[in-house]
Amino acid sequence: MALRTPSSPHIHAGTSVTRVMLQVVAATLPGVLVYAWLFGPGPLVNIALAVSLALGLEAAMLALRGRPLRPFLTDGSVVVTGLLFALALPQLTPWWITALGIAFAVVVGKHLFGGLGHNPFNPAMVGYVMLLISFPREMSAWQPPQALAPHPFDLAETLRYVFTGALPAGLDALSGATPLDTVRTQLSLERALPEILQGPLFGQLAGAGWEWVNLAFLAGGLWLVARRIAAWQIPAGMLAALALLAAVFHLVDPDRYASPLFHLLSGATMLGAFFIATDPVTAATTPLGRLCFGVGVGVLTYVIRTWGGYPDGVAFAVLLMNLAAPLLDHYTRPRVYGHGRR
Repeated sequence: MALRTPSSPHIHAGTSVTRVMLQVVAATLPGVLVYAWLFGPGPLVNIALAVSLALGLEAAMLALRGRPLRPFLTDGSVVVTGLLFALALPQLTPWWITALGIAFAVVVGKHLFGGLGHNPFNPAMVGYVMLLISFPREMSAWQPPQALAPHPFDLAETLRYVFTGALPAGLDALSGATPLDTVRTQLSLERALPEILQGPLFGQLAGAGWEWVNLAFLAGGLWLVARRIAAWQIPAGMLAALALLAAVFHLVDPDRYASPLFHLLSGATMLGAFFIATDPVTAATTPLGRLCFGVGVGVLTYVIRTWGGYPDGVAFAVLLMNLAAPLLDHYTRPRVYGHGRR
């Protein structure tokens, strides 16, 4: 029997790119607020700078391409790109580093491929990885939580350092490392993991401060999944694969391999699982493909963190799986109703 589609008018589903992007921004707010509360105003300065530059670059590229400004500037996609890019940066990133990275993200990662819906790679991660490879010193100057910092930066000091490079009186240099980087470095010096985790940079479950930031992004991510803005298969696959690998190696040698909770609550795990890997343009689109995509991101994240050249492998894992997304969609196509599998 043939299926008939009634003629118009049809009821609109009530969703749009703008509504989706606004909900994504709203879901990041718990993580952003906890991040700024624990680590100071640096993340907020990064966000303001990256988002404003992203909007300006988006307008410039649309004008060069002869596209209308209003529909694309108001859809919220470039705001989300700037937001996610800023959250990946160290807290006191110089303004020119942020400008170079967001320019690469918007111009190369997005518009040179045709704009929204045509880019094969996550633009925010394209910009971030470019900076990570090109400016390793500036991209490794992470700060501890304000409670552990020798000199907590206030807003005025943060702005002064970001835009002029001037340090507060009494400070000669700015350096730091994330808990993941600290574990990696100390393990290379043949120290046992339980001894390393006794240091002041570590809390009850993972890095001091970072465990709460990840839990806040987890809360926002679960809200997105509940509202069906983010597909559950990708974060579920990524977190399950990361936790399973961490559990196996931790059981084999707990003196060298961190626990699953440490990996789940460290670095950009929850931000990557719910906000970066779930990008509907660059991720797989079939249900089984999304699950495989998430598993691939989780496996690659663990491999890069444990044996690769960078302490946190989320960005590289997402970009590598972006390459595999078309292949996953091709081989996981669901059966069309009334037809056999091809």
